[in-house]
Amino acid sequence: MANKTSIHEHFMKEAVKQAAIALDKGEVPVGAVIVHGNRIIARAHNQMETLRDPTAHAEMIAITQAAETLSEGKKGHRGSLEGATLYVTLEPCTMCAGALILSKCKNLVYGAKDPKAGACESLYRIPTDERLNHQINVIRGVLEDEARFLLQEFFRSLRKEKR
Repeated sequence: MANKTSIHEHFMKEAVKQAAIALDKGEVPVGAVIVHGNRIIARAHNQMETLRDPTAHAEMIAITQAAETLSEGKKGHRGSLEGATLYVTLEPCTMCAGALILSKCKNLVYGAKDPKAGACESLYRIPTDERLNHQINVIRGVLEDEARFLLQEFFRSLRKEKR
């Protein structure tokens, strides 16, 4: 049987694939998948430019997809992500971390830290803040190098365009 690290790497590879799709579309390359019952129930990538929507982060789109899937055919289900794990290539921002709390997601696994906007470790610790009504288990650094590479490629190409 596979150990937990390889399971996390397996699902994070799927998030990295989503980030690569975002990169190909000229979006900041962040990808996310949500897993429930050991299967992927949502896949998303950043679409802020495509949708002209500053809230169209990979995590937000994935949360919406997962909530729809989990509440399908269940009268009174409010879209809770209880028992679900979000895999995302970049440390979530305050908006996304807050949405994870409100959705009652169980676990967060992320790749690269975000020193300028990260709300899970870098600037804030929203998922583990005991003052909130829900806490999330957080695992950091899974496939961090792969996630960081895509981000570096994106910002390197932006700098080239500005020259």
